Amino acid sequence: MSPNGSDRSPRRPTRRKLLQALTAGLVLATATGCTWEDFPRLGMPTPTSEGAERILSLWQGSWAAALAIGALVWGLILWSAFFHRRSRTKVEVPPQTRYNMPIEALYTVVPLIIVSVFFFFTARDESELMKLEKPDVTVNVVGFQWSWCFNYIENVEGSTGDAKTSKELDAIPDRYKDAFPADAGGVNDCGTPSTRNPQTNNPGPTLWLPEGKRVRFVLTSRDVIHSFWVVPFLMKQDVIPGHTNAFEVVPNREGTFLGKCAELCGVDHARMLFNVKVVSPERYEQHLKELAEKGQTGYVPAGIAQTSHEKNRETNNL
Repeated sequence: MSPNGSDRSPRRPTRRKLLQALTAGLVLATATGCTWEDFPRLGMPTPTSEGAERILSLWQGSWAAALAIGALVWGLILWSAFFHRRSRTKVEVPPQTRYNMPIEALYTVVPLIIVSVFFFFTARDESELMKLEKPDVTVNVVGFQWSWCFNYIENVEGSTGDAKTSKELDAIPDRYKDAFPADAGGVNDCGTPSTRNPQTNNPGPTLWLPEGKRVRFVLTSRDVIHSFWVVPFLMKQDVIPGHTNAFEVVPNREGTFLGKCAELCGVDHARMLFNVKVVSPERYEQHLKELAEKGQTGYVPAGIAQTSHEKNRETNNL
C-alpha cells in the first residue's frame, strides 16, 4: 500500500507513460509511405545514374556502421545500468576506479579508428565522383535568383558560333572550355519560377539529358551562391559566383526527375526548382533542334567573371 493509503503503485504512471511512448514510436516507425523495397535505401530515392549507386553504397555503409556502434554503446549502457546497480541490501559505496589507462586508451583510439575508416571511404568515393573524363555532352548550368538557365554546348543545326570564344561564356575557365566541341553554336533554355514542365506540371524549367551518355555540368552563378541538386542522381554541388565548379554523371534511366537549389540563397530560395528529363540520345538531339527552331540559339551569359583568386589558381595549374 502506498503512503497515502491507496493501493495504486506510484510506478504505474511511469510505466504507463513508457508504454505510450513506445507505442507512439512504433506508430511513427511503421506509418510512413515506405515499402520493404524502399527500406534498404534508408530514405534515399531510387538512383538514376551510375555514380548514384556509389553514393547509395556509402550512405548504407555509414548507417550500418552507425547502427553497429550505437547498438554496442547502448548495450554497454544497459549492461552497466542493470548489472552494476546498487544492491537494495547494501548501502556502502562500491569500489571506485580512477586513471584506468587501458580503458582511457581504448575510448581514445577507437573513435579515431572509426573516423579514419569513415574518412577513407568518403575520400575514395569523392575522388571517383569528382573525376572529370572526356564528356559526351556538356551543359553550362547558370543559377540566378530565382531560377535556372541551361546552355547546351553542342553543334546544333541552325546555330552558329563557337563556345570556346563566346563572350557569354567568358566566366568559364579555359580548363573546361578545352572539352567544348569545336564551333559549337549551341542552344539555351531559361526558366522562371512560374515555368512548368508540360508533361508533369512540376514547377521550374526542364533540363534534357541523353540516357547512357557522360554529361558534364559546368556550374556558374550570376549573383549569389546556389546549389545544383538533381535529387535521384544523389549528387549536388555549389554554384558559386566567380568560381566555376563541374562534375559528371551518366544517367541510366529514362524519366522526368526533380531538381532544386540546395543552398539557402534568399527569400525565394524554395521556388528555385527545375526538372530533369532523361531521354534517348536521338530524342535529345531532336530537342536541341527544336530549341534552335524556336530561336533559342547561342548562349545566355554564364555569370560573374572569375575572381582574382580563381584566375591565379588557373595560372598555377598550367
